[in-house]
Amino acid sequence: MFDKIIQIFKIKDLRMKILTILGLLVVFRIAAHIPIPGVNLENLKEFFSSNQIFGLINVFSGGGMENFSIVAMGVGPYITASIIFQLLVMIIPKLEELSKEPGGHQKINSWTRWLTIPMAALQAYGTISILQRQSTYQIISGLTPFTLFSIIVTLTAGTIFLMWLGEIISELHIGNGISLLIFAGIVANLPLVLQRAVVVFDPSQIVNIVIFAAIALITVIGVVIINEGTRNIPVSYARHVRGNRMYGGVNTYLPLKVNMAGVIPIIFAISLIVFPPMIANFFLQAKSQILVKASEFVIQVFQNQLVYGILYFVFVFAFTYFYTAVIFHPQQIAENLQKHGGFIPGIRPGKNTEEYLASVTNRIIFTGALFLGLIAILPLVVQQFVGGLNLVIGGTSLLIVVSVVIETVKQIESQMTMRDYEGL
Repeated sequence: MFDKIIQIFKIKDLRMKILTILGLLVVFRIAAHIPIPGVNLENLKEFFSSNQIFGLINVFSGGGMENFSIVAMGVGPYITASIIFQLLVMIIPKLEELSKEPGGHQKINSWTRWLTIPMAALQAYGTISILQRQSTYQIISGLTPFTLFSIIVTLTAGTIFLMWLGEIISELHIGNGISLLIFAGIVANLPLVLQRAVVVFDPSQIVNIVIFAAIALITVIGVVIINEGTRNIPVSYARHVRGNRMYGGVNTYLPLKVNMAGVIPIIFAISLIVFPPMIANFFLQAKSQILVKASEFVIQVFQNQLVYGILYFVFVFAFTYFYTAVIFHPQQIAENLQKHGGFIPGIRPGKNTEEYLASVTNRIIFTGALFLGLIAILPLVVQQFVGGLNLVIGGTSLLIVVSVVIETVKQIESQMTMRDYEGL
């Protein structure tokens, strides 16, 4: 293992890419510790520790929300904008045609960036309004219109800054930039979490701690199994005679991953599950009693552990299918196989191959989506039997950390393979 790490750092361009990413993550962590003036951080941390939904938002923001820093909104608005456009591409035929044209993805990405700005401003205003109403904690008080405007502009600029950092990291082809930013926020909080655990250690909780460790181990193993699992589809290439030479006649396979979407379904699910109660908090002080009652109902529903767990499972399950449909296209694969003289034994080329690939993909993705959804809610289920431990956030964090590490290691391996080195 250490020999491979030494080999990585011997490759100049790969070493520069890794050091650049580490430098950008350090910049992100510095920004996450620059707080917005006028916020009582101690009361804010107490509020987050008592609110499950905002605890998830803090994880999703990479830890910037807990300090209410200039990057407190994290990359949430950008991911929300991405979800909106990916749904529109699947619904609107013109956008679907545009996405298949040369340069079409660049246009859609540009529109996604523009949509991120109003989404970030709206989320910033909503978050400030919610924190202002927490009279029990007295988090924010005495805001003037100018101060409010300044904070919204600062938080929006922070989101755009993180979006820019994430795209730079992604362009280096060593991990997904947005996922790595969230990963960095989670890992940066681990020393503090361990320190708190040691300080408040209670011998009577030893059984609960052992259960938590077992759940963490099961989560890690499960995510690794799902991410590494593949279904190999046999593919044969017909022989071609050109002049006096014969080409082709090769038997190979097409690997279909059990979880093609990686960590993205988890991030999408968190983004969607925190949105309704956040918007509902915004309307608690509305003049219309109907809006107030509807907002209170939404908040109560999402605070219910059973409903919350079911929704979390459904969102992870559904987004695994959704994102797989976005990135995996059986029609294109079938066409490429036919163009290059390839075929699946026993399956006719063309439409039959497309239908076969779609059928196999749906079956294996069902297994991956089901297992990923169960792992996501496993800590939540255990929390009903184990008190005193915040397992929900830990489970979500482990899902993201393990998936991001696997994805990053694989991209480093592909970079080494191009240079004729063995993988990690």
